[in-house]
Formats: sequence, structure tokens, C-alpha cells
Amino acid sequence: MEEFLQRAKSKLNRSKRLEKVHVVIGPKSCDLDSLISAFTYAYFLDKVGPPGVLCLPVLNIPRTEFIYFTETRFILEELNIPESFHIFRDEINLHQLNDEGKLSITLVSSSELASEDKTLESAVVKVINPAEQSGARFELREPSSSLLVLQEILREAPELLTEQLAQLLRGSILFKWMAMDSEKISEKQEEILSILEEKFPNLPPREDIINILQETQFSAQGLSIEQTMLKDLKELSDGEIKVAISTVNMNLEKIELFPKGTWLVSREAFQPRQSTCDTMPYCTSRSFQRGN
Repeated sequence: MEEFLQRAKSKLNRSKRLEKVHVVIGPKSCDLDSLISAFTYAYFLDKVGPPGVLCLPVLNIPRTEFIYFTETRFILEELNIPESFHIFRDEINLHQLNDEGKLSITLVSSSELASEDKTLESAVVKVINPAEQSGARFELREPSSSLLVLQEILREAPELLTEQLAQLLRGSILFKWMAMDSEKISEKQEEILSILEEKFPNLPPREDIINILQETQFSAQGLSIEQTMLKDLKELSDGEIKVAISTVNMNLEKIELFPKGTWLVSREAFQPRQSTCDTMPYCTSRSFQRGN
């Protein structure tokens, strides 16, 4: 995977006049499922698609925001996939490529482009959106995009699966299951995971992966207080006014160690996360619990 990503990034940087570009991109939430789906499906297209087409997985966020996605960064770092190989939304001009008739797009984990990219709709050639493919085929209302991508690879080119790809897809499927707060893995998920585990018996135990993902999901290690608040940023709106709300979890004793004013975060600080909140020059929301 890292060889493919490095080669794709290098071609993008070197080629001022690209002929054909096929971009695989997910929603702005850039969750683990959509990111891994974009990586693996672009890799798949690169191997089975027509020659002369540059297949690129694009993360639908600016590079500066990637620091907030702790569980995603952890999995990629564990598999030795450097951040420098990633292509972020602010590093490629999709609109120019589309105007030149060179762009095709596969959407993962979403059936719609972001509002600022609506003019790119004519370039969309495929949608991998589990919400649209649920029903009789799946027991869960919204299975993961990674599951759909893996099914296509197993069906069309199973020889492309490596242990590294298996780890990426398996971790993504397990994380999606965790996020859905379901007690049991569905039969379809179990079937697919069992295929991977039988093919690659050296994969880490599921319990280990789940425990690590749970720890990293809410980890703020290496982040400042401001970055921690931005990582958890949510917006509430009554249709007219938007309010930014964020939380920082720590015990009361630790909070008292911070200088006065630490918890006042200016509205301008939220602009990197593309927040459009109208109210409050400062966001001071926090939650805490008293230590034992």
C-alpha cells in the first residue's frame, strides 16, 4: 500500500499535465471507514483499471486537520504508512481537472459531494455507499464501506489482498461495528472477517484490535487543549444560529492545574475545522469528573 501511495503522490507532484485522474474520496467527516475504503479502492482500481489513468485516494480534509483523527493515524502508523504519502483535499485542484475533462470520481461512504463541490457531480462514475445498499443483503442498517470494498476485491481480484490490506480493512470493519454500538457482529461481517483471518492467520486477535481502537478513539495524546476541543467540535443549530460545542474529559484535579483563561478558545480558532458558528466570541464548554 505505501508503495502505491508514494507512487501516486509522486506522479501527482511531478505531472503538471495529467491526462486522466480517477479520484476516490469520502465525506468531510473523514472517518476511519471512509478513509480506509478510499485507500483500498484506489489501490484496487490502480491494479485492475485501464492503463494511463492515475488513481488517487483523496482525504476530504485539509492536511492541518489530520492530527484530530487519532484512531486513523494510529492504524496507518502501525502499518508504516507515512502521513507524507497522503493526498489531502487542499493539495489537488479537482475543479480544474474537471474543467479540463480529465476527472472521474468514486464516492465512498456518501452518495453526495460537499456543497462546494456540487459542480463536480458530472464526474462521479461510481458510489460505494452502504446506506444505499442495505436491506435484504445486510443485517445491519448501515454496514461499512470497507466491507463493500473488500467484497468487491474478493470477487474481482482476490490475489491483490495482502496481509497489510487485510489489517487495514479488518480494523476498519471492527471500528465501524464498535461505532454502531451493536452487541454482536453480523453474520456477513463475521463471514468476511473469518475469510481474512483464515487467509492471514498471523493477524492480531480481534480483542487486541478492539481494545487499541477504543483507547485511541478518544485519545488526546500530543494535542494541545485547543486542538483537543477542536477534535471533538460539534455544531448545534436552530436553523438561524449555530453554536460550537466541545468537550474535554479529565479529572477535576488536572483542570485546576491549568492557568486561568486556558478554557477560553476564540471563535477564530474554530475556522481550521471550517466551522461557521455565529455565536459567542469564546467557546468554553467542557466536561470533567472528579478523580478517585
